[in-house]
Amino acid sequence: MLTLTTALLTGTALATEKAAEECVQTKVWDAYAEGWGVRTLTSTTLQPGKTRNYLVTLYAGNEYRIETCGDEAVTNLDVLLYDTEGNVLVRDQTDDRQPSFTYKPESTSTFYVVVYLRGVKEKSTDAGVGMAVVYK
Repeated sequence: MLTLTTALLTGTALATEKAAEECVQTKVWDAYAEGWGVRTLTSTTLQPGKTRNYLVTLYAGNEYRIETCGDEAVTNLDVLLYDTEGNVLVRDQTDDRQPSFTYKPESTSTFYVVVYLRGVKEKSTDAGVGMAVVYK
């Protein structure tokens, strides 16, 4: 019985993660059409109030766009860019489930992209979240 319950819960999480990944993949394809290349594409499942941190190297001379998508359970997803000293360099200013921003580093360095699941619809315990970094 425990195995069946675990499989059902995992299937639900993967289904919502799949929806978020498909959403962010669509954004990447749209970016390709605009001349952008893909640097990173990933998805995960988060609980409300939790974050996922991604370590990325961004190169001087390139412009980057961070794209995110939350599944249908998400009401507010935040995305932030930190330097290695913990300073917030860029943060989205929206209250939606598909925030994004652009950033052009002055020098090549390591950064953290932080995806924060700020809000979900009532009764939702977790949500799928997709994130992509595109560049040109």
